[in-house]
Amino acid sequence: MDFRFTHEQQMWRDTLDRFMDNEVGREYTREKEGAREFPEEAYRKVAEQGWLGILVSEEDGGLELDPVMYAIFVEAISKFSLDFTACFITSMFTLQNIASNGTPEQKAKYIPGFLAGDRRFSVSISEPEAGSDAAAVRTKAVRDGDEWVINGNKIWCSGAHHPNTTIVLLARTGDDRYGGLTTILVPNDTPGIDMKKMPTIVRKSLGTTEYFLTDVRVPVSNTLGEVGQGWKIIGSHLQLERLGLAASYVGNARSALDDTIRYTKDRKQFGKPLSSFQVLKHRMAQNEAELSAARLLVYEAATKLARGENALKEVSMAKMLAADVAFNIAFNGMQALGGYAQLPEYDMERYFREAKHGMVGGGTQEIQRSIIAKEMGL
Repeated sequence: MDFRFTHEQQMWRDTLDRFMDNEVGREYTREKEGAREFPEEAYRKVAEQGWLGILVSEEDGGLELDPVMYAIFVEAISKFSLDFTACFITSMFTLQNIASNGTPEQKAKYIPGFLAGDRRFSVSISEPEAGSDAAAVRTKAVRDGDEWVINGNKIWCSGAHHPNTTIVLLARTGDDRYGGLTTILVPNDTPGIDMKKMPTIVRKSLGTTEYFLTDVRVPVSNTLGEVGQGWKIIGSHLQLERLGLAASYVGNARSALDDTIRYTKDRKQFGKPLSSFQVLKHRMAQNEAELSAARLLVYEAATKLARGENALKEVSMAKMLAADVAFNIAFNGMQALGGYAQLPEYDMERYFREAKHGMVGGGTQEIQRSIIAKEMGL
């Protein structure tokens, strides 16, 4: 078994590393996050490279790379901030719902604009009474002739407020717990949507929202897939979403650990570098081992998806472990940097905030464990 990247994969990784260092940079990322601004300039640069279409088929104008290359992309662009990464992958993995399940008309309407960087997407599942229990969705879509009339309340819908964004909305169209769910494409400027960006401690650049739908009307032709297939579509979506999240945690944790190592080597107390103290270097050694394990699990899951296999257990394991590792590394970094960890210019407080969010966003640690247990036959 060869754990090395192929020549093509390594070239891809090297290209992305140079892009992040030379075209984006630590200070730009920090500035956008602190100002709660979307990294528009960087987003346009990624679009110009054609990288938004990593997973889109060549027939539809994309690069048609596999999930392993996608994981490499996500890991690399997560170097400075998980929020920065979310600004890209939220639209990328949501667009795949249309690429995989959309009609020819839907693909023609949405994919070219997305690849050009002009259209964005957000997925909307959660509600005040339907978080971890996603099938408890109450937002209703009732057919009225050639239109859906939608009423309800959605929350934690990241990126839904940005201009020219289309929401892939999970709505209830029938009584059956799972078979009564349907995915519907809802432009965010549709009359009847009342939306607000929430003042969260993370997701500052991308933003996450709560919104209410009151008699929102969209054409029945905006149905994504068949009526009643929503749960199946979202289930497939979540595998790709969680692979991306796991890869992002690994990429950002690498920076957090590297920053900690660099600081402890440079900082002296009691006449010697902090890195010489056993308690600190043992923590960093433990973190290095844990990070390597999480990274291998990410690429195992990506490889299984690339083969076209179900990887529900693997992506859940990767997300669970990578989130724990990212948090542990950031926590230890906060301890090692001491007072300096509280300052934005040292970045560790951002790593810490974002790593904690990783233990909840995209499916909690407890939900991942439940999925893994079910896949084990428990």
